[in-house]
Amino acid sequence: MSSSTVVIGAGPAGLTAGLELGRRGVPAEIFEQDRLVGGISRTVEYRGFRFDIGGHRLYTKAPEVEALWHDLLGDELLVRQRLSRILYRGRLFDYPLKPVNALVGLGPWEAVRIAASYARARLRPHAEEETFEQWVVNRFGRRLYQIFFETYTEKVWGIPPSRIGAEWAAQRIKNLDLVTAVRNALFGGGGRSGEVVTTLIDRFLYPRLGPGQLWDACRQRAAEVGVPTHTGVRVTAVQHAGGRAHAVRTRRIAGGGEERRPVDRVISSMPLSSLVQCLDPPPPAAVLEAARRLRYRDFLTVVLIIDRAELFPDNWIYVHDPEVRVGRVQNFKNWSPDLVPDPSLTSLGLEYFVDRTGELWRAPEEELLALGEAESRRLGLLDGARVVDGTVVRMPRAYPVYDRGYAGVVAVLRRYLESFSNLACIGRNGQHRYNNQDHSMLTGLLAARNRDGADHELWDVNLEEKYLEAGEANTAPAAGDRRVPMTVAMEGEG
Repeated sequence: MSSSTVVIGAGPAGLTAGLELGRRGVPAEIFEQDRLVGGISRTVEYRGFRFDIGGHRLYTKAPEVEALWHDLLGDELLVRQRLSRILYRGRLFDYPLKPVNALVGLGPWEAVRIAASYARARLRPHAEEETFEQWVVNRFGRRLYQIFFETYTEKVWGIPPSRIGAEWAAQRIKNLDLVTAVRNALFGGGGRSGEVVTTLIDRFLYPRLGPGQLWDACRQRAAEVGVPTHTGVRVTAVQHAGGRAHAVRTRRIAGGGEERRPVDRVISSMPLSSLVQCLDPPPPAAVLEAARRLRYRDFLTVVLIIDRAELFPDNWIYVHDPEVRVGRVQNFKNWSPDLVPDPSLTSLGLEYFVDRTGELWRAPEEELLALGEAESRRLGLLDGARVVDGTVVRMPRAYPVYDRGYAGVVAVLRRYLESFSNLACIGRNGQHRYNNQDHSMLTGLLAARNRDGADHELWDVNLEEKYLEAGEANTAPAAGDRRVPMTVAMEGEG
């Protein structure tokens, strides 16, 4: 069997890498252990209803990424108006925050408390910003942090924000401060030169049949240029010697013997900890111990099908109520009307951020559907409408956890993996970094180009705290240049 480049994982990063390799005439294969492609950007179908695993909107400041989206889907890409709100104490608040809306919802006394808290934070900020809590309080004040950040963040990660690294906040809430939010709400526009601030983007692209449509098209296009995607196949080992990967072993999930494939290069989007632990021979003990310290957050979606044509206008709603366990609610019909086969019905996705060792993950489907309906009614989202059907989708290892100290652990793993001359890590899980789809695609594109002798630094995609300052121009990399195009993060993407 001749050697080829092996791409591990068929999410946005892996599929983009495979397509780019094929377009460059490089022999390659993609291996995905799941039966569906797209990673958490897949689209799941149930009785004609289609839904996301989290909401996955498309927005980028990288022209080549947007061009690829249009090339793959053409007129199947919809331009959607974004509407997302925060549900807190039974009231819906515009997000991004608008002063009049917040004043009416919270009341004048609470508004005074927020202003005073913000002033105190600006006068006496935390001297160090090691945690998510310190980072947010320094920019918004403690009271606003308690109302609009603390509860939701703890739901997502399952740990207090005081145990989450500040690096995640710097990537997640780029460029936004309270003064900027107020200025945008009152006067419109963004930062310098009219640039829209990161978390204030109000329009986005969306595939007509959900994000999985994009990745199904990418898989097909890659196959057309000679790069097949093998689903239901797990990479069980990456064999190496002398600082080079020389073979991978694979096994079909449904059963069958193990196969060995010689490789000339490995591009991996599998979870960083899994990659390290499947190296053969094993890495040093300290590197293995570091890999075991990385944590992941699991995710399940309770889909409720409602006997009503319209419920609320939002694409999604953040739930900041600590009395319920749901963290976010997607209204799939408002992403694309074609996600729902019957216009007289509506489908909602109630998102629960969980651990596989916990009770929710292990709960039977009927119990989860009952919980989703009960919490929806408690939050006032169903307005008396009848639930006629539903299903549950579980997604293990959906999100890398960015707890305190994770960056140091990743640095240990990165130093070891960079000792291999033909092994590249790409994507969100592959780098254990908060990457959106466009970031992940960029790492895949650049990894494929490095196969032809370029020297792009994959770990620099979505690296800087400043990221894309308002008014700062994007620069695309020249061949062999180690600079990479910077993109805009979206807080609503799963």
